[in-house]
Amino acid sequence: MYQYALHLITTGKAYVCDLSPEQVREYRGTLTEPGTDSPWRQRSVAENLDLFQRMRAGEFADGSRTLRAKIDMASPNLNMRDPVLYRIKHESHHRTGDAWCIYPMYDYAHPLSDALEGITHSICTMEYEDHRCCTTGPWTNCPVPCHPQQIEFARLNLSYTVMSKRKLLQLVNEAHVTGWTTPACPRWRGCGAGVTPRRPSALFASASGWANGRTWWTWPCWNSASGKI
Repeated sequence: MYQYALHLITTGKAYVCDLSPEQVREYRGTLTEPGTDSPWRQRSVAENLDLFQRMRAGEFADGSRTLRAKIDMASPNLNMRDPVLYRIKHESHHRTGDAWCIYPMYDYAHPLSDALEGITHSICTMEYEDHRCCTTGPWTNCPVPCHPQQIEFARLNLSYTVMSKRKLLQLVNEAHVTGWTTPACPRWRGCGAGVTPRRPSALFASASGWANGRTWWTWPCWNSASGKI
Protein backbone atom coordinates (compact mmCIF):
# COMPACT_ATOMS: atom_id res chain seq x y z
CA MET A 1 0.00 0.00 0.00
CA TYR A 2 2.73 2.42 1.02
CA GLN A 3 4.76 1.78 -2.15
CA TYR A 4 1.67 2.35 -4.29
CA ALA A 5 1.12 5.64 -2.49
CA LEU A 6 4.68 6.67 -3.36
CA HIS A 7 3.95 5.69 -6.97
CA LEU A 8 0.87 7.94 -7.03
CA ILE A 9 2.87 10.85 -5.64
CA THR A 10 5.68 10.47 -8.17
CA THR A 11 3.17 10.35 -11.04
CA GLY A 12 1.44 13.52 -9.81
CA LYS A 13 -1.79 11.76 -8.79
CA ALA A 14 -1.58 12.35 -5.04
CA TYR A 15 -0.50 15.16 -2.73
CA VAL A 16 -0.02 15.86 0.97
CA CYS A 17 -2.72 18.19 2.31
CA ASP A 18 -2.57 20.23 5.53
CA LEU A 19 -6.32 20.89 5.81
CA SER A 20 -8.01 19.73 9.02
CA PRO A 21 -10.85 17.18 8.76
CA GLU A 22 -13.35 20.01 9.23
CA GLN A 23 -11.74 22.06 6.47
CA VAL A 24 -11.69 19.06 4.13
CA ARG A 25 -15.45 18.72 4.54
CA GLU A 26 -15.89 22.46 4.00
CA TYR A 27 -13.76 22.50 0.84
CA ARG A 28 -15.50 19.41 -0.56
CA GLY A 29 -18.64 21.35 -1.51
CA THR A 30 -22.17 19.95 -1.72
CA LEU A 31 -24.28 17.86 -4.06
CA THR A 32 -25.25 21.03 -5.93
CA GLU A 33 -22.03 23.06 -5.60
CA PRO A 34 -18.50 22.09 -6.71
CA GLY A 35 -15.71 21.84 -4.20
CA THR A 36 -12.70 24.12 -3.80
CA ASP A 37 -9.11 23.05 -4.46
CA SER A 38 -6.94 22.64 -1.40
CA PRO A 39 -4.29 25.38 -1.02
CA TRP A 40 -1.69 22.57 -1.01
CA ARG A 41 -2.95 20.80 -4.15
CA GLN A 42 -0.12 22.15 -6.32
CA ARG A 43 2.77 21.07 -4.13
CA SER A 44 5.74 19.69 -6.06
CA VAL A 45 6.39 15.98 -6.28
CA ALA A 46 9.59 16.39 -4.26
CA GLU A 47 7.81 18.24 -1.44
CA ASN A 48 4.97 15.71 -1.37
CA LEU A 49 7.44 12.80 -1.19
CA ASP A 50 9.35 14.47 1.63
CA LEU A 51 6.22 15.23 3.65
CA PHE A 52 4.72 11.78 3.15
CA GLN A 53 7.93 10.08 4.25
CA ARG A 54 7.99 12.33 7.32
CA MET A 55 4.37 11.35 7.98
CA ARG A 56 5.54 7.74 7.87
CA ALA A 57 8.36 8.57 10.30
CA GLY A 58 5.89 9.94 12.84
CA GLU A 59 6.94 13.59 12.78
CA PHE A 60 3.41 15.01 12.66
CA ALA A 61 0.45 14.90 15.01
CA ASP A 62 -2.80 13.02 14.33
CA GLY A 63 -5.03 14.84 11.86
CA SER A 64 -2.42 17.44 10.93
CA ARG A 65 -1.79 16.08 7.42
CA THR A 66 -3.30 13.59 4.98
CA LEU A 67 -2.38 12.12 1.62
CA ARG A 68 -5.13 12.84 -0.91
CA ALA A 69 -5.74 11.68 -4.46
CA LYS A 70 -5.68 14.42 -7.06
CA ILE A 71 -8.87 13.83 -9.09
CA ASP A 72 -11.62 16.42 -9.61
CA MET A 73 -13.08 18.76 -7.00
CA ALA A 74 -16.06 19.40 -9.30
CA SER A 75 -16.97 15.72 -9.72
CA PRO A 76 -20.71 15.02 -9.31
CA ASN A 77 -19.72 12.13 -7.02
CA LEU A 78 -18.43 13.62 -3.77
CA ASN A 79 -16.32 10.51 -3.18
CA MET A 80 -14.13 11.53 -6.13
CA ARG A 81 -13.38 15.04 -4.85
CA ASP A 82 -9.77 14.40 -3.90
CA PRO A 83 -10.48 11.62 -1.38
CA VAL A 84 -8.11 10.98 1.51
CA LEU A 85 -5.83 7.98 0.91
CA TYR A 86 -3.72 8.00 4.09
CA ARG A 87 -4.19 9.64 7.49
CA ILE A 88 -1.96 9.94 10.54
CA LYS A 89 -2.98 7.89 13.55
CA HIS A 90 -0.50 7.22 16.36
CA GLU A 91 -2.15 4.06 17.63
CA SER A 92 -1.00 0.47 18.01
CA HIS A 93 -2.34 -1.99 15.47
CA HIS A 94 -3.47 -5.42 16.59
CA ARG A 95 -1.17 -7.07 14.02
CA THR A 96 1.68 -4.66 13.28
CA GLY A 97 1.96 -3.06 16.70
CA ASP A 98 3.63 0.37 16.56
CA ALA A 99 5.39 -0.20 13.23
CA TRP A 100 3.10 2.27 11.46
CA CYS A 101 1.57 5.62 12.37
CA ILE A 102 -0.11 6.22 9.00
CA TYR A 103 -2.97 4.07 7.80
CA PRO A 104 -4.79 3.77 4.44
CA MET A 105 -8.45 4.66 4.08
CA TYR A 106 -10.96 1.97 3.13
CA ASP A 107 -11.70 3.26 -0.39
CA TYR A 108 -7.98 3.17 -1.17
CA ALA A 109 -7.08 -0.09 0.55
CA HIS A 110 -10.10 -2.15 -0.50
CA PRO A 111 -9.60 -2.27 -4.29
CA LEU A 112 -5.82 -2.57 -4.01
CA SER A 113 -6.06 -5.41 -1.49
CA ASP A 114 -8.52 -7.24 -3.73
CA ALA A 115 -6.25 -6.71 -6.74
CA LEU A 116 -3.20 -8.05 -4.89
CA GLU A 117 -5.14 -11.12 -3.79
CA GLY A 118 -6.31 -11.82 -7.33
CA ILE A 119 -10.00 -11.18 -6.60
CA THR A 120 -11.93 -10.59 -9.82
CA HIS A 121 -15.33 -9.62 -8.38
CA SER A 122 -15.93 -7.70 -5.17
CA ILE A 123 -19.45 -8.31 -3.86
CA CYS A 124 -20.73 -5.46 -1.68
CA THR A 125 -24.01 -4.32 -0.21
CA MET A 126 -25.89 -1.35 -1.65
CA GLU A 127 -24.39 1.29 0.65
CA TYR A 128 -21.15 0.92 -1.33
CA GLU A 129 -22.79 1.73 -4.68
CA ASP A 130 -21.59 5.35 -4.61
CA HIS A 131 -18.10 4.05 -3.82
CA ARG A 132 -17.93 1.84 -6.90
CA CYS A 133 -15.95 4.58 -8.63
CA CYS A 134 -13.15 3.89 -6.15
CA THR A 135 -12.55 0.49 -7.76
CA THR A 136 -11.65 2.39 -10.94
CA GLY A 137 -9.98 5.35 -9.19
CA PRO A 138 -6.53 6.58 -10.18
CA TRP A 139 -4.88 4.33 -7.57
CA THR A 140 -6.10 1.26 -9.46
CA ASN A 141 -3.73 2.28 -12.26
CA CYS A 142 -0.88 1.15 -10.05
CA PRO A 143 0.98 -1.97 -11.27
CA VAL A 144 -1.41 -4.53 -9.77
CA PRO A 145 -2.07 -8.06 -11.14
CA CYS A 146 -5.80 -7.58 -11.77
CA HIS A 147 -8.61 -5.04 -11.62
CA PRO A 148 -11.61 -6.30 -9.60
CA GLN A 149 -15.17 -5.46 -10.59
CA GLN A 150 -17.52 -4.33 -7.83
CA ILE A 151 -21.11 -5.58 -7.81
CA GLU A 152 -23.70 -4.52 -5.23
CA PHE A 153 -26.66 -6.39 -3.79
CA ALA A 154 -29.28 -5.71 -1.13
CA ARG A 155 -29.00 -7.16 2.33
CA LEU A 156 -31.03 -10.24 3.18
CA ASN A 157 -33.11 -9.46 6.26
CA LEU A 158 -35.01 -11.84 8.51
CA SER A 159 -37.85 -10.40 10.55
CA TYR A 160 -37.21 -10.08 14.29
CA THR A 161 -33.57 -11.10 13.76
CA VAL A 162 -30.37 -9.09 14.23
CA MET A 163 -28.29 -9.60 11.07
CA SER A 164 -25.75 -6.76 11.36
CA LYS A 165 -22.24 -7.98 12.30
CA ARG A 166 -21.59 -4.67 14.06
CA LYS A 167 -24.69 -5.06 16.24
CA LEU A 168 -24.01 -8.75 16.84
CA LEU A 169 -20.47 -7.87 17.93
CA GLN A 170 -21.94 -5.40 20.43
CA LEU A 171 -24.23 -8.11 21.81
CA VAL A 172 -21.26 -10.46 22.24
CA ASN A 173 -18.88 -7.86 23.70
CA GLU A 174 -21.48 -6.63 26.20
CA ALA A 175 -22.30 -10.23 27.19
CA HIS A 176 -25.96 -10.02 26.20
CA VAL A 177 -25.41 -13.45 24.59
CA THR A 178 -23.05 -16.25 25.55
CA GLY A 179 -20.94 -15.97 22.39
CA TRP A 180 -20.87 -16.34 18.61
CA THR A 181 -22.04 -19.94 18.83
CA THR A 182 -25.31 -19.03 20.50
CA PRO A 183 -28.45 -19.59 18.36
CA ALA A 184 -29.20 -15.86 18.78
CA CYS A 185 -26.32 -15.10 16.38
CA PRO A 186 -27.30 -16.07 12.81
CA ARG A 187 -23.70 -16.71 11.70
CA TRP A 188 -21.89 -19.82 10.50
CA ARG A 189 -20.25 -20.30 13.88
CA GLY A 190 -23.74 -20.72 15.27
CA CYS A 191 -24.10 -23.72 12.98
CA GLY A 192 -21.92 -25.67 15.38
CA ALA A 193 -24.86 -25.85 17.76
CA GLY A 194 -26.85 -27.67 15.08
CA VAL A 195 -29.38 -24.86 14.92
CA THR A 196 -28.64 -23.59 11.41
CA PRO A 197 -27.62 -26.40 9.03
CA ARG A 198 -25.69 -25.16 6.03
CA ARG A 199 -27.68 -26.87 3.30
CA PRO A 200 -31.00 -25.18 4.27
CA SER A 201 -29.11 -21.88 4.47
CA ALA A 202 -27.83 -22.31 0.92
CA LEU A 203 -31.28 -23.29 -0.33
CA PHE A 204 -32.88 -20.31 1.42
CA ALA A 205 -30.31 -17.90 -0.02
CA SER A 206 -30.83 -19.33 -3.50
CA ALA A 207 -34.60 -19.00 -3.21
CA SER A 208 -34.38 -15.40 -2.00
CA GLY A 209 -32.38 -14.46 -5.12
CA TRP A 210 -30.29 -11.42 -5.98
CA ALA A 211 -31.94 -8.03 -5.50
CA ASN A 212 -31.01 -4.37 -5.39
CA GLY A 213 -33.99 -3.39 -3.23
CA ARG A 214 -34.21 -4.06 0.49
CA THR A 215 -36.05 -7.33 1.13
CA TRP A 216 -37.53 -8.85 4.26
CA TRP A 217 -38.12 -12.54 4.81
CA THR A 218 -40.00 -14.28 7.59
CA TRP A 219 -39.02 -17.33 9.58
CA PRO A 220 -41.78 -19.47 8.00
CA CYS A 221 -39.86 -19.04 4.72
CA TRP A 222 -36.75 -20.33 6.43
CA ASN A 223 -38.65 -23.21 7.97
CA SER A 224 -39.92 -24.11 4.51
CA ALA A 225 -36.32 -24.31 3.23
CA SER A 226 -35.34 -26.43 6.22
CA GLY A 227 -38.19 -28.83 5.57
CA LYS A 228 -36.94 -29.54 2.05
CA ILE A 229 -33.67 -31.07 3.31
